[in-house]
Amino acid sequence: MSRTIKMVVFDMAGTTVNENNIVYKTLQKAINEAGYNFTLDEVLAEGAGKEKLQAIKSILKTYAGNTDTELADRIYSNFSVQLTEAYQTAKLLPQPNAADLFSALKERNIFRVLNTGYSRPVAQSIIDILDWKEGTEYDQLVTATDVSGGRPEPDMILFAADKFGIKPAEIIKVGDSIIDIEEGKNAGSALSIGITTGAHTPGQLQSANPDHIIDNLMELLPIIDRY
Repeated sequence: MSRTIKMVVFDMAGTTVNENNIVYKTLQKAINEAGYNFTLDEVLAEGAGKEKLQAIKSILKTYAGNTDTELADRIYSNFSVQLTEAYQTAKLLPQPNAADLFSALKERNIFRVLNTGYSRPVAQSIIDILDWKEGTEYDQLVTATDVSGGRPEPDMILFAADKFGIKPAEIIKVGDSIIDIEEGKNAGSALSIGITTGAHTPGQLQSANPDHIIDNLMELLPIIDRY
């Protein structure tokens, strides 16, 4: 059993939550309603993992050279309304083996933190739909609206580390996007691990030089136990 890993910080959508890309499909719809024709792959490539207003700004700048902040704000407002509506009928499920992994980490006395580029109300609504309870499935939720710096800045990880008195070198970050991997590295995490169940392809994940790429959450346990 690992004696040096004391916390795992998990991304939500695509990593621990299977929501069939509802957020990015809604983001694509809101942006394209403003007169664009971006594909879902483009939205995922540039926006995955980011705080969602920042994702909109990045997508507009990268693919259209548009830096109009007022336009981005209007799209974000439209997106927020549409996302609330989408979640009312969405079918959300835990990613395969999420519950078993959370339980195994608890048995090892390893803190389980969920972090996300969503706002706190959106993230909490997902957790409520899944009926996850703080102290049972997870130990803390940290969202983009809880800190000043969004991914790839390390603020969310460092916020969680400070709460539990954990050093960054005792933390593993797991996520399904390039920006998750960069966030873990910027925090000084022991390991920054990509998972192939979400936004980015294995090739895209590899471009961020993760310490490992896994295909299933349970593959994390032997990595922890060897560390």
